Amino acid sequence: MVKEQAGGYRILDLESNDRPRERLEMLGAEALNNAELLAILLRVGIQGENAVQLGHRLLQEFHGLSGLQRASFSEVCAVKGLGTAKAAQIKAAIELGRRLAAQSVEDRPAVHSPGEAAELVRYEMAALPQEQLWVMALDTRNRVLGIEKIYKGSLNSSMVRIGELFRPAIQRNAASILVVHNHPSGDPTPSPEDVALTRGVIQAGKLMDIELLDHLVIGQGRYVSMKEKGLGFG
Repeated sequence: MVKEQAGGYRILDLESNDRPRERLEMLGAEALNNAELLAILLRVGIQGENAVQLGHRLLQEFHGLSGLQRASFSEVCAVKGLGTAKAAQIKAAIELGRRLAAQSVEDRPAVHSPGEAAELVRYEMAALPQEQLWVMALDTRNRVLGIEKIYKGSLNSSMVRIGELFRPAIQRNAASILVVHNHPSGDPTPSPEDVALTRGVIQAGKLMDIELLDHLVIGQGRYVSMKEKGLGFG
């Protein structure tokens, strides 16, 4: 909802749930579109054009993020409403993204045991007040390509869409996945539904040629490897 006024509207006139910074805080950066992410860097717009609108115009002028990346610093500075400070922030953010993408795969953590996998997530997951299910995507050498949070809230095998669990692997061309979820009670003992979910993921993985390496349940100070326990892995 936007409050209309003469000369356009400011970003502060947007309802709080529509403001990029508030949306990022509530939903995570991945929920924002490119213009909203640029608006956070820009902070303010110009007369008659808020930061989100300015972000949209910037993307249109350079034909998307790739064009903005290729543009020179002086070209970005020349855009109406930017200047050197805003242009520098945008170019710096793009360069950080480029360096992250170019980071050597050798720097990625590798998982060779359930303990190593649990070590990557257990401190954060053990403190979660709600049950969450995360998926690690791994390459052929078991290096972690990414960890994605898929579900939040009370989990059961009927509500989990198996295809969603494989989305991170498909997007990253991964060879295998590792599923992890927490038990807020602190007791990591797998439930019958955890076992049923594991079996379903294994079967789907065979069809897609993406192996489920393990399903870990994280509790308070301890974890259970369902593969080590032979639960769901026949």
